Amino acid sequence: MGQAQLKYRPIIRPGEVLEAVPGLIATQHSGEGKANQYFLRGFNLDHGTDFLTQIEGVPVNQTAHSHGQGWTDTNFLIPELIETLEFKKGNYYADTGDFSSAGSANIRYFNRLPENIIRFTGGSFNYYRGLIAGSRRSGKGELLYAGEVVHNDGPWTTGNNYLKLNGVLRYSREYQNHSWHVTAMATQSDWRSTDQIPRRKFKQGAIGRFDALDPTDGGNSQRYSLTGEWNLRGENSLTAFMAYGVYSKLNLYSNFSFFLDDNETVNPVGCGGLSGLSVNNRVDPVLFNTCGDQFGQPDDRWTTGFKGSHTLFHKIGSFDSETTLGIQMRNDNIRNALTRTHAQKTFDITRRDAIWVTSISPYFENKTNWSSWLRTSLGLRFDGFRFEVSNSNLNQNNGTRYDGLLSPKLAIVMGPWMNTELYLNGGLGFHSNDARGINTRLDPANGETVHRADPLARTYSAETGIRSTWVDRLQSTLAVWWMDLESELVFVGDAGATVASRPSRRYGLEFANYYHPVHWLTLDADFSFSHSRFRDSVAGEGNHVPNAVETVIATGATFHKVFNGFYGGPRLRYLGPRALNEDNTQRSDSTILLSAMLGYKLNKSLRIQAEVFNVLNRKDDAIIYFYTSRMPGEVNRGVDDFHFHPVEPVSFRIGFVMNY
Repeated sequence: MGQAQLKYRPIIRPGEVLEAVPGLIATQHSGEGKANQYFLRGFNLDHGTDFLTQIEGVPVNQTAHSHGQGWTDTNFLIPELIETLEFKKGNYYADTGDFSSAGSANIRYFNRLPENIIRFTGGSFNYYRGLIAGSRRSGKGELLYAGEVVHNDGPWTTGNNYLKLNGVLRYSREYQNHSWHVTAMATQSDWRSTDQIPRRKFKQGAIGRFDALDPTDGGNSQRYSLTGEWNLRGENSLTAFMAYGVYSKLNLYSNFSFFLDDNETVNPVGCGGLSGLSVNNRVDPVLFNTCGDQFGQPDDRWTTGFKGSHTLFHKIGSFDSETTLGIQMRNDNIRNALTRTHAQKTFDITRRDAIWVTSISPYFENKTNWSSWLRTSLGLRFDGFRFEVSNSNLNQNNGTRYDGLLSPKLAIVMGPWMNTELYLNGGLGFHSNDARGINTRLDPANGETVHRADPLARTYSAETGIRSTWVDRLQSTLAVWWMDLESELVFVGDAGATVASRPSRRYGLEFANYYHPVHWLTLDADFSFSHSRFRDSVAGEGNHVPNAVETVIATGATFHKVFNGFYGGPRLRYLGPRALNEDNTQRSDSTILLSAMLGYKLNKSLRIQAEVFNVLNRKDDAIIYFYTSRMPGEVNRGVDDFHFHPVEPVSFRIGFVMNY
């Protein structure tokens, strides 16, 4: 998928670019600067676990992150710079490893923009965005540049006051059979958060739909990266090398359980009495400034890596074949912590760690065309890891562990017959567990003995399907897939993190369609159905995987510069009900969002563009959880309840785009 498809989609935040992957949902349960929440193929991917996201081949997922394994913050993306978005489903590919069990996506930016851009957009809830992006010939190469500023309060009673500054600079050159580029990116942002709220208090009228129980939740982040890539095409070969360095920093403050830990009987240092928290049955959020269960999750890291591959185009007997040998290396030096805070002021440190995670991954892949109707891809990948943790709180949680896995891959494609081909994929993969959980022997919160998590959790998967262009102008794919995981990663609401859990099994059906009835109109419709269960039985617990997506439907229509310069179209997204706890006694409602874009090209260099989100003004939940929390006056052990973050009400954005 490329810019031609993405530019006409109404996108409320950069992470929704990934919704171009059929069946994937990107949503938000907190402030705009926080990483999105993702769903795909029977997974609640939390903030990106089990879906590998790469920008120019640089992995965005962060290991051993303070908020959750696989943290994927795509807020630094600039959609107008995207040339291609390549996605893969499943772990059937030798060039993808950690975090890619459900699939992967690699986003590539232009070396040279088709048109230089000046864009300004303003809209509901104090939203504005300014962008300048362009490219020009410089010396013997191309210079690409972009600068962006974004502000957004959102509909929240306590505005997000989100402010993001973002920049990209790239120099590239192509000559003869060589090409290379160097890319620098920089972004920083800060925001306040309105996290999920308990349904019981909303129904009682104690809080409003867009209220913040703790108005001091929020955060700030920075990300700076430098990437270099070099390619050489020989007569019968292709060689590619790339290296990257990323510095990122996050300070995140959240409060999901409100007063479950810090209640009237605890009254911690710095927390005043709680008698004034309720006035006329309305929660007074101001007193959360000095009370409550807020916790901080600072994360400071350097990530460096290298990728190299050499592909040889040759023959096996009389059959065309290509063989790739590759190697990938990554190193993360991390400083993070879990702290107890009030109004973003730390009064206790639960744990503080220095973490060093290193991996090396050689791989082999062969693709051969055995006949006009049969081709195969055979791959083998090894992933070796070293996890080192130095904990400043408990020496018992210090340690170094090593682990490695071999992962074979196989794909068979038969056809085409009548413009239709059949395929069968199978493979083994894995996801890594958090380095802290791998080495933790004592729970830092209560000192109890805990079992260390396995460093690497194996995944097994297979898929079969049909790809067809038999109907004129229609591309369709029908797939049936299956996956087993040795250890599930489950989000824990009151801890704000993911933890290793029981083995699980998923299977499902996907049907994706892309139709061009006429040259100026594109219709697309994707249907995804999934079934997710734990594979073992635990007394007193069910076997449903909490928040695992079951049904996703996404469809839209796009018209391209017709009717005297008009373009745009609507998009509809449906996220179906799902189990919120293991025994399936608590389920979510569905979420339906209809959005649309309408643009008009005034002349060769100027166009005006409007977007409307949640056209139906539905009062659905962007995301919902079921867990224990406590409000003042409630029993000390808390109350099990739904906690939801609403979708934004109907909102508008309008702006102009000038090309120069």
